[in-house]
Amino acid sequence: MKNLTVIAHPLVQHNLARLRDQRTQPPEFRRLLGEISSLVIYEATRSLAVKKISVQTPLAPAAGFQLEREVALVPILRAGLGMLDAILQLIPHARVGFIGLKREETTLRAMFYHQSLPQNLGRFEVILIDPMLATGGSTVAAIDLLRAQGAKHIRVVNLVAAPEGIRNVRKYHPRVPIFTAAVDKKLNERGYILPGLGDAGDRLFGT
Repeated sequence: MKNLTVIAHPLVQHNLARLRDQRTQPPEFRRLLGEISSLVIYEATRSLAVKKISVQTPLAPAAGFQLEREVALVPILRAGLGMLDAILQLIPHARVGFIGLKREETTLRAMFYHQSLPQNLGRFEVILIDPMLATGGSTVAAIDLLRAQGAKHIRVVNLVAAPEGIRNVRKYHPRVPIFTAAVDKKLNERGYILPGLGDAGDRLFGT
């Protein structure tokens, strides 16, 4: 599918299987989520635009590259927080924003309860992070908000996605690339991914 990348790296898939396991307790779940997030973000940022620069080593000038645009990481609360610290280890200069969305249980519609974003988003590569892409409602709402705030370069990073969620994002934002570790079978009647890994926020924080 266009603009969809499934990251099949062996270490990603190894950690994903352990995340899925219902026997994995919150401390181990948090650790694994960080590890897999580091691996996934490495692949998801492979196509970031760069420009040529010159630096002075202790011995001589050297040609090099730097990112063309600043990076802004935007986790969707609360489960996206579990991915943030590990990604910041790889991109420590990134700015960070937050979007709080809650799914209304009867309609499955996404409702905002918090937003805090960097100014002038048009100058950033915005990476929207959330472990799960289920119905896609939260992701579409978050992208709508980012666009309204001026973001031009957005990519979505998940760990597990449902076909329904991918189609929903493609419907409203067909040019936004999605990076995920797995595309699962379907959603159940409550809008949860099958087989999925359960409620990522609950498993992350032990609630």
